Amino acid sequence: MTNHRSNEITSIKLELLRSGPAHNQLLSPLTNYIALCGSDGPVTIQLPFEHRQLLMRLKRLTYPLDKNPATDEQRQSEVRDMGETVGRVFGQVPALLSELGTASTENGKLIHLRLVLSAFELGMIPFEAAVAPDGFPGSGSPLFLQMRTPVSITREIRRGRPLHFTWPRKPRILFAFAAPDGLYVPWEAHLQALRNAIEPWVKIADKDKPESRIKLVKEILTVLPNASLEKIRKLCETTEFTHIHLLAHGKTFMQAGDEHHGVLLLSELDLEGDTVDGERLAIALTSHDDMGTVKNRPTIVTLATCDSGNIESVLTPGGSIAHELNAAGIPWVIASQFPLWMKASAIAAEVLYSCLLKGDDPRWVLYQLRHRLRMDCPGTHDWTSIVAYATVSADFEQQVNEFRDQQTRSKTEVKFARIDELAGFISNNAMTGKKLDTLEQVEELKSLCVSTREILKKWREEAHVAESPKLLSERLGMSGASEKRLGIAYSLISEASEEAKESEESKRAYNASRDFYHKAIEAGALSHWVLTQYLSISALPILGEFNDIDEYKKKYSRFWITAREIAESQLNHPKQDRLWALCSLTEITLLGSIYEGRDFDPESAKEKIRDYCKEIRGLIGPDDDFPLLSTRRQFSRYRNITDWKRPEWDELAEEALMAL
Repeated sequence: MTNHRSNEITSIKLELLRSGPAHNQLLSPLTNYIALCGSDGPVTIQLPFEHRQLLMRLKRLTYPLDKNPATDEQRQSEVRDMGETVGRVFGQVPALLSELGTASTENGKLIHLRLVLSAFELGMIPFEAAVAPDGFPGSGSPLFLQMRTPVSITREIRRGRPLHFTWPRKPRILFAFAAPDGLYVPWEAHLQALRNAIEPWVKIADKDKPESRIKLVKEILTVLPNASLEKIRKLCETTEFTHIHLLAHGKTFMQAGDEHHGVLLLSELDLEGDTVDGERLAIALTSHDDMGTVKNRPTIVTLATCDSGNIESVLTPGGSIAHELNAAGIPWVIASQFPLWMKASAIAAEVLYSCLLKGDDPRWVLYQLRHRLRMDCPGTHDWTSIVAYATVSADFEQQVNEFRDQQTRSKTEVKFARIDELAGFISNNAMTGKKLDTLEQVEELKSLCVSTREILKKWREEAHVAESPKLLSERLGMSGASEKRLGIAYSLISEASEEAKESEESKRAYNASRDFYHKAIEAGALSHWVLTQYLSISALPILGEFNDIDEYKKKYSRFWITAREIAESQLNHPKQDRLWALCSLTEITLLGSIYEGRDFDPESAKEKIRDYCKEIRGLIGPDDDFPLLSTRRQFSRYRNITDWKRPEWDELAEEALMAL
């Protein structure tokens, strides 16, 4: 599946307004609505629906139990007719056509149509089924399926003030499902979809030790079977879930004489279950502290529930379940406005969570989901059923990019953790250099190296990276660090398999590492960490650049001096910056054995290393020992890995390890 980015999206906002309260207004061709779009002035439009007529037409969009969807011509015809009618409504807004035309000139970009609705009766209209009218992209085709100019639609409610939320949070998913009174829900398919989606972020273990992964899976995914509203509330009270996936049947209920749609959960008092409306569900999903401040609130709620995006009655306050959740402050709610086939609900769970967790923009994900449902569920209109109530903040694209960056780093760390484990690198947080003992381990290690490179290549080539020198230099630096670790892995493969080919792969990885670090410096990354790592790799004996140590000084001393000066300048910075500066200065001092040439004083260097290490240990907090572990791991490489060993720094590395 194509991995699209936030900076490839152009937003168009279309707001439909009328006077009066949100409820207690029936649809009528006589009612005037005001449409606001772009910088153009307001336009008055009418909707060609009588309320009773629309209700009857919507009923035709359900799936009769005695008919095959693929042969139900009446329902298929209604989907088309409804789509053409909705398309003509969009066609009444000249500014929308103008905005779409302007945006469509940018090839490859997605157009995000933000449909802002306040009147409940407008929420009943299946805008997602729209067929593009004349002049629109893909005229005559479903507007949100056509590929000439990709368009993704979301709904949102009008707010008095912006809703602030944080998208790049560490994912924690709650999967709750309920099937009271002998009903059936396809929870196994949904659970498998969620489990597959989180797989890249679960620590890899030996095939004969699957139990070791169960705890790690539970740290990301919590499963709540036989869910009741109280069970959901208690879990959300104590755990900060970022994503909540609810699988249950929809059921209508009467309130103040009107029929509404709800979610059928288990009840401890009633065997037939508890039909929960959007307001009660929103209260359960959002926890508050004693002062009334929101403590825990999910970023995304996905409702695999029939009619969860459907508004049955507009006479009394209260919209659809999805509308109510979004109004209560949940930024993204993805639901179904019609009954959904069980197969389609499982596909939706698969597409949504596999794409969202890797950091894809949800607006692209919705577009891809509609395509997938249209392709895999022929004869149905499930692609029109998907409705998303979304909040898009001013910095949303930046937040999505940060989350994707976070998830990519986490994904590569999972692979490197397995690489280190296979290579026998983890033993009391130090390198042991243990050889691989099976051919299967060697092949797994090779596969991990290849897949890690593919991830990093896509990460570096993201379109928005080239626009930011800082971001480019950072990712080049991280790529350099990754190639360094791959070089170590290939070296271990070479020792285990005794293949000269793998030895060349190791050397190629180290060369790539040095090149990435150098490109990061050229891109403007004058940080002491990048400079230090560039110097470290350049001095490795496996690369054999120079035989005479004075040649290293002649070529690289300016980098070494600059790295030292930058690190020393940060010793007066806040604690965390000072800590990392000390870590670099410890390594820079060791590298002086190469880059100071014959002026190097080993005894003075040992003393400096001891002093730096002592201060590092003094600054390490109980909850953040990563700088210490990272520095110890780096000096273990100098001391224990064959490709890294040099007599010039052997004693210095030993001194650092003893002091750390």
